[in-house]
Amino acid sequence: MALADDIHLISQVPLFRGLDGDQLRLIAFGAERRGVAAGQELFRERSPAESAFVVASGRFELLAAGRDGNLVAEKVAGPGTLLSELALVTMVERKFTAIALEDSEALRITRTLFHRLLEEYPQVGRAVEARIRENIADLAKAAAAMQHRFR
Repeated sequence: MALADDIHLISQVPLFRGLDGDQLRLIAFGAERRGVAAGQELFRERSPAESAFVVASGRFELLAAGRDGNLVAEKVAGPGTLLSELALVTMVERKFTAIALEDSEALRITRTLFHRLLEEYPQVGRAVEARIRENIADLAKAAAAMQHRFR
């Protein structure tokens, strides 16, 4: 894919929506495109996460270890999905295993690249912080809506 295609893809990711052309170009230029064959892992649950991934093409099944230790399908991620976004901000472990359901590609965005974006464009940090706050509020609402299941 061309750089312009990667810029367009990244601009569709909610975390990066609203960034200007130079900011998107910095991310797209610094991102690493990774091909993953059907049935192969993009990453494994509980491994250290020093980068996030944007699904560029194909689909990834997201699996997490169940109580019995077996992997359980959580959901399927398609193009435009950002995986492991917290890894852009801090060191975390992967919360699931991502396996390609078909030949797929993902853009790898490292924490170092993301921090460079924040250093060069401090206003992006404020916008990203606002989006993260919105995401946390949405998670809290979803958890509250499921509270009846845990009584």
